[in-house]
Amino acid sequence: MVDEDLEVVAVAVIKKNNRLTGMLASAGCALLSGLPTQAQAAELDLWDFDTATLIYAEGDGRVSALEPVISATRNFDSETKLNLKLAIDTLTGASPNGATPSDQAQTFARPSGKGRYTISEGEQPLDDTFKDGRGAFSATWSAPINRDWAYTAGGYLSSEHDYQSLGANGSVSRYLNQKNTTLTFGMNLSSDTLNPEGGLPVGLNRVPTFGSTAFSTDFDNSRDGSSDNKQVVDIILGLTQVIDRKTLVQFNYSLSASSGYLNDPYKIVSVIDDASGANYGGHYQLAGNNLYLYEKRPDSRLKQALFWQGKRQLNNGDILDLSYRFMFDDWGINSHTLDLRYRWNLGQHYLEPQLRWYSQSAADFYQRYVTASEYPALDDVSADYRLGDLDTYTIGLRYGYHLREGKELYTRVSFYQETNTGQSGIGKLSRQELYPDNTAVMMTVGYRF
Repeated sequence: MVDEDLEVVAVAVIKKNNRLTGMLASAGCALLSGLPTQAQAAELDLWDFDTATLIYAEGDGRVSALEPVISATRNFDSETKLNLKLAIDTLTGASPNGATPSDQAQTFARPSGKGRYTISEGEQPLDDTFKDGRGAFSATWSAPINRDWAYTAGGYLSSEHDYQSLGANGSVSRYLNQKNTTLTFGMNLSSDTLNPEGGLPVGLNRVPTFGSTAFSTDFDNSRDGSSDNKQVVDIILGLTQVIDRKTLVQFNYSLSASSGYLNDPYKIVSVIDDASGANYGGHYQLAGNNLYLYEKRPDSRLKQALFWQGKRQLNNGDILDLSYRFMFDDWGINSHTLDLRYRWNLGQHYLEPQLRWYSQSAADFYQRYVTASEYPALDDVSADYRLGDLDTYTIGLRYGYHLREGKELYTRVSFYQETNTGQSGIGKLSRQELYPDNTAVMMTVGYRF
């Protein structure tokens, strides 16, 4: 469903999504509605289309996104399908660079090394030239092997000016108990290439001071080539069980292994004076300038997740949908996601409110800042708020109108609130807002035919 895909994309501005989990969730929805009979299959349209556009906007002039998506499904019979999907998105706005606010103005070089931007005293350090565009295409083939087995196979590619991704995925499903029980094994392989503006910063290297006589030399010495790679392997095991004609439950276990260049090349970390802010703005001074470091993350990550979802159609036709996900990894992050939806069927119309809560603990190497005495001994560090302690809340409402011949118009509006917490500042830094809240509004408009 394109609308749900767009919602995942919006949250992915903050968090990455899981392609295989989405595939299994879609399969579960199909089971709940029931498989078509042969007579129904003969009446299937050869093509089904789902088009939608997402508008996403964060508060305080931060990131905004516009993404149109079109999904086309060719139905060869009730179980054999080819799905093609194309998405094009544009992101603009201001993105946090990781540095702390200060009681004095701060000047940073652009990631490319060409130009600078200045942050006023007490303001959050945001790079206001954040701009990106992405095009993504995927294709998935689904078909039965025999009465008891089915498979899917697909591939995808996406490209933006500093990041390219190429991947393949597939799954095998075994039907049991007259197709009331489905066991699924799926795998996704992807190879990504990063070529950030200005090249690849060396983790924990000092950020060059813009305007200094040695800036060009320092900038070149802080780089380690122009591109690098990242590989991701995702594996998922799923069980989908039809309890009765109106009840479906699903259980998934997923494992994701990433390796290669996992840093964010645009994030830095402030070094703070141990003397509780005796120097300029509380920052540690080196040769009369503030000291910042490029972040450095481990070069591998292993994530595991447990997922449960239950769907129940009530006697009046309404649908209750509840899911929970627990994720943990070897970076020290644990997260919980609880999602509740209730669909009111009102004849040709329906309303579907949503409540979503997400909470995570910080990565072992997350620090909002480091002190001058500890930074020489660091192995890994990041001040990226997406790796810190945070809680998010989403309240949404979807409205749909069923037209004739299976056509549907729908729209969804969601409000997103994020709260971050962590270590308090010292000295002058204690008077700064280190963990500002973030809000966002998401709106999707779609047409299915």
